[in-house]
Amino acid sequence: MLILLPPSEGKTPATAGDTIDWSALSFPALNACRAKVLDGLGTVSAHQDALSLLGVGPSLQADVDRNTRLHAEPAAPAHQVYSGVLYDALGYDSLTPAQKRKADETVLVISALWGAIRFGDRVPAYRLSMGTALPDVGRLASFWKPQLSAALAEAADGELLVDCRSSTYAAAWAPPPAQTVAVNVFTEAGGVRKVVSHFAKHTRGELARHLLARRGKAPQTPAQLQKAAAEKWTAELVEGTARKPHALNIILPG
Repeated sequence: MLILLPPSEGKTPATAGDTIDWSALSFPALNACRAKVLDGLGTVSAHQDALSLLGVGPSLQADVDRNTRLHAEPAAPAHQVYSGVLYDALGYDSLTPAQKRKADETVLVISALWGAIRFGDRVPAYRLSMGTALPDVGRLASFWKPQLSAALAEAADGELLVDCRSSTYAAAWAPPPAQTVAVNVFTEAGGVRKVVSHFAKHTRGELARHLLARRGKAPQTPAQLQKAAAEKWTAELVEGTARKPHALNIILPG
């Protein structure tokens, strides 16, 4: 089983420590592409219209300034850098040592800057969305899609992929539909079902934690994933097709 997560919009910068060690990152075949994106990000972040080009507001000026010096910024494990609703719900710090090892092996974060990294990979905090276009790179989702398809093929081979990404990050890599389950979250009241956004992030984080912390063998099929989710929520499985992944619908009370 692999759990696919999006990065958090906000990041927690490391306050001290070594800079990024490129040779230690997972999926080193992506390093040339990572360097190209980092250079493009630095160029855009130094531009007088950087905030507009990156689609962020004035309150994030410090984050954008940091983008211009990422080679010199201290790095920290990804599970510390990524923060926010989903990662708070996953609660890495409160996992047991064995569960943390499982998380380090199981979770893949699909990133606009790094392509794909694992929880133990040490990176600096940055500000960049997968929906951004950079000079000499183009739209990042389109840039990363063929790179991730090649780099992640071996890691994904034979694994059940629990896809907790948002649509923006799902566009950067489309793993084989037969082994992929997209996680959706709804509320339901009076027979009326509604898609939720904020609670979707929280619930996906809770699902990731549940899969990492529960006893027993990790789910290996979509049906086993639905059964594991049903231990905690009302959950239904929608079968996929040759082109469309399965869907796990988690239903919260309205």
